[in-house]
Amino acid sequence: MPDPRFFDSLPALSVAELAERVGGEVIRGGDRQVSAVAPLGSAGPGDVAFLGDRKFVVALGQTGAGCVILPAAAVEASPADAALIMSEEPQAAWARASILLHKGVPFTVADPAAAAEDDSVVFEPGVVIGSGARIGRGTRIGANSVVGPGVQIGRDCVIGSHVSIAFALIGDRVRLLSGARIGEAGFGAARSRTGPVDVPQLGRVILQDGVSVGANSCIDRGAYDDTVIGENTKIDNLVMIAHNCVIGRNCLMAANTGISGSVTVGDNVIFGGKAGIGDHIRIGEGARVAAGAGVLADIPAGETWSGYPAKPLRQFLRETIWLAKQASGKARS
Repeated sequence: MPDPRFFDSLPALSVAELAERVGGEVIRGGDRQVSAVAPLGSAGPGDVAFLGDRKFVVALGQTGAGCVILPAAAVEASPADAALIMSEEPQAAWARASILLHKGVPFTVADPAAAAEDDSVVFEPGVVIGSGARIGRGTRIGANSVVGPGVQIGRDCVIGSHVSIAFALIGDRVRLLSGARIGEAGFGAARSRTGPVDVPQLGRVILQDGVSVGANSCIDRGAYDDTVIGENTKIDNLVMIAHNCVIGRNCLMAANTGISGSVTVGDNVIFGGKAGIGDHIRIGEGARVAAGAGVLADIPAGETWSGYPAKPLRQFLRETIWLAKQASGKARS
């Protein structure tokens, strides 16, 4: 279930009603009531999940979802006790179901003083605080910053000017420099016959104690699970971290680093400037990614990778030297 501090639940629907509204066909279980969406792996009896790719067919067979939206070819692999909606565009149908069952908590402006733990919290001119937000003692919120409904900010934090924070839980001693954007919707779209359908982003951002985020950097909330930045990780200006990423403790990210969705990073990893990481990549503890590297494969713990596509540093250097020699030899001939 999405965090109720950030998302309201809408009235439950029968599977038959849901199928009609998302453009699917009921295979069985039309009378069952569903009230939420969830991924296959974590869905429960009142949840709607979907199968969008055959590589998740094992998860389909094991899911506890009350209803699954899936293509015709996967019906036989589904659990016998799950209600089924058949659709040739299951992710798009699931996205439509998300909109029918959940919506973000409306932004209602609250009195900043009511959100503060005590009078040591400082609000500079123009700050806007949403209802249900909580801000710990000793924290300073910069001019014209916006803190969304339900956001929790810890103690002794420094929030710069023109920062926006939504759908987020923030620890103690966190620094967000001017223009940082925390908790915006991640980029997710499902293909359909009528064009791309936005996939609602129902997760959160969690910034643990001691995190620093540079000016104009963006950290997107999770699509369903959370985007998490570990303790004491330091993020430079103009860095992009997409939805569902889990970044370890004590990591360093130089400016213009871009991390695609669902990347997992261990502790003590260093990213040089303009490093780019493809989606669903795993980077082991203590690894280093050189400036400008384009990472398209998992990096084992402790290794340094460079180049595009990135590879272990020694391999990259050997290949670079070999190419230089080949080019030099052709030039002399």
